[in-house]
Order: sequence, then structure tokens, then C-alpha cells
Amino acid sequence: MKNFVKAMDRDGNGFLYPKEKFPRISVAKIKEGIFVGPQIRKIMKDSIFDDMLTAVEGRAWRVFKAVVRDFLGNVKAPNYEEIVTELLHAYKAMGCNMSQKIHFSDSHLDFFPANLGAVSDEHGERFHQDMATLERRYQGKWSPIMLVDYCWTLVRDAPEAKYARKASAPKF
Repeated sequence: MKNFVKAMDRDGNGFLYPKEKFPRISVAKIKEGIFVGPQIRKIMKDSIFDDMLTAVEGRAWRVFKAVVRDFLGNVKAPNYEEIVTELLHAYKAMGCNMSQKIHFSDSHLDFFPANLGAVSDEHGERFHQDMATLERRYQGKWSPIMLVDYCWTLVRDAPEAKYARKASAPKF
């Protein structure tokens, strides 16, 4: 949601609508795309917001809603990989900055459990906390090593996962 709002046309009707819908939120928070869960759910159900978006924004918004419904929900859709790929294409067409979280979700779809939406908010926050720790460790600068570091933390935390290649112990 944050990446979507940050890439919207600042003078467009779609960007101005959340200001009217949520008058108690500061303009700075809206510009940065900072919304909480109930606000996101309200705006996702609002058909007026859909009508105010430009064609490119509308496509990205529809795909974002599909990802939330068919990938992040309680049950993954059979074509969830296509939906996530479509989100990347729609965000690229819109000019969104791709955060590390979005790239990670695309390249590691198999790490997400089948019932992702059934996980409590406390468990969902772990990903954001892990990312914040890594960003502090790498002083806010993105590097490929940072992504590798995060992947290895997942591997260490999931000993029951099956991998195609295993390191063999040296034999003397």
C-alpha cells in the first residue's frame, strides 16, 4: 500500500480521495502512504476510490487487491505466482519504488505458508522487525548481501524445510 500511494499522481483525484475519506490523518502520512489495517480495508472496499484512479493506477490497484485476497489471505489461489508477477509489472508501469520486501516476496514465493492470512498480526510483524534489524545493520543501504543474509536467517529458522541441495560433511 505504501509503495502504491507514494507513486500516485499527487494532483490526481485518486490521491486526494484518501484525504477526504480519512480527514484525521495528516497530509504527511498520506503522502508517505502510512495507513493502518482498518483504513486499508475500508479503502479496498470503497468502489469510489477505484473510479478515481487513472488507468495505470487502476490496474496496479486491482492487482494489489488480488494479491491481498488471493496470496496474503487464508488460502492461496492456484495462480498466486502469476498474480505476484502481475503486481510487479503493474507497479513498474506505475513507477513505484520496489522495496526489498516486494522483491523478496517475488523471488521466494515457496517460503510463504499456504495459510498466510491465518497467521496472527504478531507473527506478521516478525518479517518487518527482521527487515528493520537488517536495515540498521547495513545502515539503510541496500546490498545483495543483505538479501542473502535474510535468506540464511530463514534457512536457520526452518530446519524442517526440504532443500534440493545439501552440503555434505567432510570425510576423513
